[in-house]
Amino acid sequence: MNATPKALEAEYAELAIQTQQETQALATETTLLNPRFYTTDFDEMDRIDVTPVRAEWDKLLDQMRSDPNKGHFKKNAEWDADWDGMEPKLKREFIDFLVSSCTAEFSGCVLYKEMKRRGNNPDICELFNFMARDEARHAGFINDALREAGVAVNLGFLTKAKKYTYFRPKFIYYATYLSEKIGYARYITIFRHLEANPDQRFHPIFKWFREWCNDEFSHGEAFALLMRTDPKLTQSFANKLWIRFFLTAVYSTMYVRDHARPEFHKALGVDIEWYDQEVFRKTSTIARQVFPVELDIDHKRWLPNLRRMRDAFGLMDEGKKQGGLAGWIKAKRGAVIAAATFVALYTIPVIHREPPKNVRLEPAY
Repeated sequence: MNATPKALEAEYAELAIQTQQETQALATETTLLNPRFYTTDFDEMDRIDVTPVRAEWDKLLDQMRSDPNKGHFKKNAEWDADWDGMEPKLKREFIDFLVSSCTAEFSGCVLYKEMKRRGNNPDICELFNFMARDEARHAGFINDALREAGVAVNLGFLTKAKKYTYFRPKFIYYATYLSEKIGYARYITIFRHLEANPDQRFHPIFKWFREWCNDEFSHGEAFALLMRTDPKLTQSFANKLWIRFFLTAVYSTMYVRDHARPEFHKALGVDIEWYDQEVFRKTSTIARQVFPVELDIDHKRWLPNLRRMRDAFGLMDEGKKQGGLAGWIKAKRGAVIAAATFVALYTIPVIHREPPKNVRLEPAY
């Protein structure tokens, strides 16, 4: 039976676009799945000596200095956004995607700018100045898209309201390297898919993804070089365990987060599980440049445990919404299942690799 106009109106009202306040709350919220703001031991980072990678370092910095994407993040005649014609559920999930992406980009900008501000090492300060510049452009461009929908994020407020997580420098390297490289893999996979299927491009921002993701790639290259300045960062037994931890955490977080946006991926015309495995595969191949261990994403325990992790987070979310004692018990049960599932993922045997002598790569997808 077809819904009446009044019923449709009620449904659209219920699923209406999030208000400015709700969007700001979404960007400010700190959860296991949301992008975080980080702080670290800036003095330790300022003492980095790039002499062991000087030749590759200078080439990378020359490339960043030339600023190849200086004029890229500007709207042109190809910008044909239609927010009013977007189905409400898709609009809600797309806004969630953009807010999360904007927060992640701005998080990098804040961290890199602080390193540049506090540092005295000319090599390190120049690098982080360029990366802060790029991330500011990315965040600003996404926020312009959100502004058209009436839900832009107040980035200035975000720096004061968002909670900061302290990470030791080596954890910053692992986490940020993976964030930048997986960002490249995500953007280029979407770009190539929509290049072949332009009818599924429901918003123009995807047209900007190719050059954009090359910025992400070069930022990852910088962190690969930083890790190569000290062999212990990737070769000691303890640090190999930490690398394995960050790989597992980043991949499983992406899987859970993506499955929370079914309408977004349906509109793009991609199966979420296929897309995530494709991104994991690209990221794992790229990360061989510096990481001596690789997750076995084809292992028989891999996908079943990712699905179990997704269901555990769903249970936690249901419990929080339900409230009361029963809801609290449900949320705690979900948390216990998620923790046990993470252990199950972490203990899947890894693939050991010998990183190449020359660390630098160029985007190839």
